[in-house]
Amino acid sequence: MTQLPQLHADLFLADGGAETTLIFDDGIDLPYFAAFPLLDDPDGRAALTRYFERYAGIAERDGTGIVLETATWRANPDWAARRGYDGNRLDRVNRAAVDMLLDVRAKFAATVVISGCVGPRGDAYRPETIMSRDEAREYHSTQIRTLADTEADLVTAMTLTNVPEATGIADAAREAGAQVVISFTVETDGRLPRGDALGDAVRAVDEDTNGYRKLRERFPRLTVLGGCCGTDHRHVDAISRAFSG
Repeated sequence: MTQLPQLHADLFLADGGAETTLIFDDGIDLPYFAAFPLLDDPDGRAALTRYFERYAGIAERDGTGIVLETATWRANPDWAARRGYDGNRLDRVNRAAVDMLLDVRAKFAATVVISGCVGPRGDAYRPETIMSRDEAREYHSTQIRTLADTEADLVTAMTLTNVPEATGIADAAREAGAQVVISFTVETDGRLPRGDALGDAVRAVDEDTNGYRKLRERFPRLTVLGGCCGTDHRHVDAISRAFSG
């Protein structure tokens, strides 16, 4: 996981909010908003496959690339323990999530980038405890090392609520040799849940980690259009049609 090999499309889409789609559109119960246990259930795997193939099909139709996030947003130690997963099962399910997307990639002519999805240790909207940078690096290293040892192309950490956790994740990714994308949760006022301005948070992480925005400088053609909670394939379909012509 030292570079992004799939850079052959001018436009890249992203999938939407897997958890909200599975809950509200497919009627699947996801305790703690955790989708990764579906990988251990045949019906759950089928639902995830349908979800990802919708997006890959849109990209194939319109000649765009697509970034697909593994179903591992909650697949870190604390959240996994609440679902009864120990370290060995957690390692296995993170790898299985990547394998699922490798299978999807093999079925479609679209350029598919596989992103290993990492979520926050705590609540993504109401953080109660803030780790130090070193604590965050140590905590998230478990999942990031596993993802870096697969055929995933990069790691994306999303819905982060604070700078120390984001910086620790960037440190963990660097140690594992993984490309990483950092994404924060923002409230309606454009600030992180604890009040930091988004621009200040981005600058702080950049300065502390030698600038993860260099990814954009190195790959200027990599433009991603997608969404998060509440976004499904219909929204991305409309976006793709509008931008691809």
